[in-house]
Amino acid sequence: MTAESKKIVVLISGSGSNLQALIDKQQAGQISGQLVAVISNKQNAFGLTRAEKASIATHVVDHTQYSSRSEYDQALANVIDTYQPDLVVLAGFMRILTPEFVQKYVGKMLNIHPSLLPKYQGLNTHQRAIDAKDETHGVSVHFVTEELDGGPVVCQAEIPILPDDTAETLAERIHTKEHIIYPLVVEWFCQNKLVMKANQAYFDNQVLPSTGVPYVEKS
Repeated sequence: MTAESKKIVVLISGSGSNLQALIDKQQAGQISGQLVAVISNKQNAFGLTRAEKASIATHVVDHTQYSSRSEYDQALANVIDTYQPDLVVLAGFMRILTPEFVQKYVGKMLNIHPSLLPKYQGLNTHQRAIDAKDETHGVSVHFVTEELDGGPVVCQAEIPILPDDTAETLAERIHTKEHIIYPLVVEWFCQNKLVMKANQAYFDNQVLPSTGVPYVEKS
């Protein structure tokens, strides 16, 4: 399969700033796949407006309309599958996915998490890093597995924690890194450089370490 033919579906719940980073990179020719659809579980997610402005198909699959998590995930999968995507990108999609859903897309679903995994899986990562008096904090892009925030890490970017940092200032600086490394990893996937096999991430046919590829700013 050629890089140009990779189809990407993005799942969001909110503002969609990472979605915007993907749209911008695609429009700049730095992502060779095609963003074919954006799906939100919330009708008022601003990311839907971002997608519409970029002429990307949008859908709302409202989780409040379903009686169970598995029923919702089945409905969501039905919409995703109409696009037959090569890659599903979670970009601030605030839903815990069922094992059945994850298995359906295993090896072709990515997530971004605001910590240096395996540290601080789950929520409130910025405050937890401050409370632990960590010197550094960061963001990780990883393949999605049934373990929450536990799939193989592909890439991490790190920032120092400054003495006067708050959860809010850390989040702001982490966002800047997110918008760099998420499009980068998506492009690696589109170029067939990145695959997941036997619960491990491979880049250029080499097994990645547990912390993935460190992102280093170009000077």
